[in-house]
Amino acid sequence: MAAFRLDLIARYLKPHRRTVLMGALALIVVNILSVTIPMEVRRVVDDLKADFAIRDVLNQAGWIVVLASTMGIVRLISRQLVFGVGRQVEVNLRQKLFDHMLCQEPGWVQEIGSGEVISRATSDVENIRRLLGFTILSLTNTLLAYCFTLPAMLAIDPWLTIAAIALYPVMLGTVGLFGGRMVRQRKRQQEALASLSELIQEDLSGISAIKIYGQEGSEQKAFSQLNNNYRNSAINLARTASTLFPLLQGISSISLLLLIALGSLQLEKGVLTIGGLIALILYVERLVFPTALLGFTLNTFQVGQVSLERVEDLLRRQPKILDPVSPLKLDNPISGRIEARDLTVRYEKSNINSLEKLSFVIEPGELVAVVGPIGCGKTTLARALGRMIEVPKGHLFLDNHDVTDLRLTDLRKNIALVPQEGYLFTNSLAENLRYGDPLASKEKVEASATQARLIEDVRGFPDGFETLVGERGITLSGGQRQRASLARALLMSSPVIVLDDALASVDNKTAAAILASIRAQENRTIMMISHQLSAAAACDRILVIEEGKLVQQGHHFELIRKEGTYKRLWEREQAAERLEAVN
Repeated sequence: MAAFRLDLIARYLKPHRRTVLMGALALIVVNILSVTIPMEVRRVVDDLKADFAIRDVLNQAGWIVVLASTMGIVRLISRQLVFGVGRQVEVNLRQKLFDHMLCQEPGWVQEIGSGEVISRATSDVENIRRLLGFTILSLTNTLLAYCFTLPAMLAIDPWLTIAAIALYPVMLGTVGLFGGRMVRQRKRQQEALASLSELIQEDLSGISAIKIYGQEGSEQKAFSQLNNNYRNSAINLARTASTLFPLLQGISSISLLLLIALGSLQLEKGVLTIGGLIALILYVERLVFPTALLGFTLNTFQVGQVSLERVEDLLRRQPKILDPVSPLKLDNPISGRIEARDLTVRYEKSNINSLEKLSFVIEPGELVAVVGPIGCGKTTLARALGRMIEVPKGHLFLDNHDVTDLRLTDLRKNIALVPQEGYLFTNSLAENLRYGDPLASKEKVEASATQARLIEDVRGFPDGFETLVGERGITLSGGQRQRASLARALLMSSPVIVLDDALASVDNKTAAAILASIRAQENRTIMMISHQLSAAAACDRILVIEEGKLVQQGHHFELIRKEGTYKRLWEREQAAERLEAVN
């Protein structure tokens, strides 16, 4: 598994190999200069004499300043190059994930969970960015620092070198001990912040329900608890950090003091020069930071590898609804004829068929209602027409074309599906109506709003079509949201319109006016799925579905004369209306 992860890291870095190589070369230059500067300091100190010339000292000091400045500039370049690769990978990966998510079928989010998907697209991508930026830079820099610095230290005095770095394993162990705890505490802090943000978002969306039921106090209590959890997690993280860094500083100071003490003895014996001791001190200080950082780097590396696997697992998921390998080309406009031939649909992880051997024909321009008890398969039929769920080949046809032979874009361009809960985006009303046709003219927008009986409401808005509808259309009423969704579909001028209970929040009079307006357009096939049998009564034909099977079909007046599902549903609706009228 480890080899796979390294291969995966290499694959992510491959498009940026030139930049990575330049960053690595810059790091090599930085480490060469880091070794060279203490050597120059050693030479300057050892060359000092009682009769030294100030000009020579200034020249040598100037040369060291030039080396240090060059090292600083090259270090900056190396960091920008390597961190830039991490940022670019992050941007590309987010785009790749977003494009991949849009290719999936609508129900895939329910399988994984929206929170899990968002976590992989945000936190995990950030962890990958750290892995390919900070971690790669830190590991490479630590490796180069030891490879260049240790030989230079050993060349000055092997025993002092060993004594100086003898405490580094203790430092690394301390970082490993506290570093893992800090990673866990940081994760808990992020989770606490996510819970806090989720509550704020939920309460803002449901502020009306909070007011109606007078639950401000309970929501304040819930927020207080989450807020305290976040505070406690932040304090715990701060305590760990405030304990770790003084410990590291103390270990570093002990190592330095040990070097000075033993170095002084070497000076007395005459086996070490003052310049050599100063160079060793500079080298020891140079190794402190990468050694202390190594523990954090390894933790970040492990977290990043886990995130790589989680993101790759998401990217490996193939959409279940795809364009055909050789799609059928539509040379002629679609007339709107729909036919089902023994259509059977079963959802995954279900033991029963949602639709079972369903057969019917809807002719172009026909207005057909689909009715039946709750859960009988009406919405499944609507989703099957637009291939929002997968359907078997050879059972569902549009103008005698198998829907599985058509490109998804071609199919969905010709079938406008209007769900009961039409989603509206946080944008102006006009932009929501133009969503399927962004270049639609103002006149076309107004015409679709007029057909959906939304125009009078729009005229009452202070900003008209430029009114911001808010998140999920929160500023509109239920009926207005449904009519806005319908207007968006009508603007597409699709030959087939499927209304999946899309007029449930509209009164019968308005619903009848909307249907009459749509029917006024010639050759538009309308399938109206509805629980309102009074609206279905005005349709050309009614299909009655029960337990996924087509049990009756015909006109309203034919069906109410026969014993069966439709008559039972009609009598139940009439009884409910009479009871409501009495009350």
